[in-house]
Amino acid sequence: MGTPAFAVAILEKLVREGCNIVAVITAPDKPAGRGMQLTESAVKKCAIEHGLHLLQPLKLKDPGFIKALTDLKADVQVVVAFRMLPEIVWNMPPMGTINLHASLLPQYRGAAPINWAIINGEKETGLTTFRLQHAIDTGDVLMQEKIRIRDDETAGELHDEMMELGAELVYKTLEQYCAGKLIPQPQVVISVEGDFPSAPKIHTDTCRIDWNKTAKQVYDLVRGLSPYPGCFTFLDGKMMKVFKVSCESNSTDLPPGEYFTDGKSFLRFAAADGWVSIEELQLEGKKRMDIASFLRGHRFGS
Repeated sequence: MGTPAFAVAILEKLVREGCNIVAVITAPDKPAGRGMQLTESAVKKCAIEHGLHLLQPLKLKDPGFIKALTDLKADVQVVVAFRMLPEIVWNMPPMGTINLHASLLPQYRGAAPINWAIINGEKETGLTTFRLQHAIDTGDVLMQEKIRIRDDETAGELHDEMMELGAELVYKTLEQYCAGKLIPQPQVVISVEGDFPSAPKIHTDTCRIDWNKTAKQVYDLVRGLSPYPGCFTFLDGKMMKVFKVSCESNSTDLPPGEYFTDGKSFLRFAAADGWVSIEELQLEGKKRMDIASFLRGHRFGS
């Protein structure tokens, strides 16, 4: 069960290893693009390519879908980047439902674990396979793998790394779990709110740069939201998306949020404790470009 490209790598791995995949379940086709043409999910395209049986339920509690799922007689279900499942679905197979989550649970439970680990300046994160239960991301852990986060790594780069490592981890988990070699282990109980960092959905407010933060915090926010959805700030009243920056912690003569440029090679914004230099940006109405290209064609104050 999955929808985006992140789930495709896992499906491809299971196909290559000869797993008996009785069905693939993905989201219904959705209108997309300027022409609002019906678009298939990445997982659907992969399933069709491999000739796999496909289900695309509108509602996961629909009696027709539940019957179709029951008739499959699956031993175990694997969920990667899919919708929230009702109990009648996740509790159906005798061996339960296995989920892959992009963090070392119970850290970073929620919708955006890759982004928040980088935004928070973590040096390490990881992947977890676990059995689904009622509360989101709280099920018993099967396997975990740690991953080092590079100082300059973006969310997009970490996503791609996790996609490949996740495929290996899911297969390894299935191989050992189905052979009876894995005993699910309960997650550490969170006794106090805030014991572990969470990973809520990214909203517009999350993406707006707060120049009252330190230069390092701004730097981590930018790479944690690059390439998508991207951070933003304002330049002379116009919205500017920011995709890549460098930072320098030292004293500035400007208040946070004010910028300084030579008009040729650099554009720096003052943060709480230093400068943040813009390296890749996209001003509203313009295309994405590096700072040198931007400065060649931009008139400040206009």
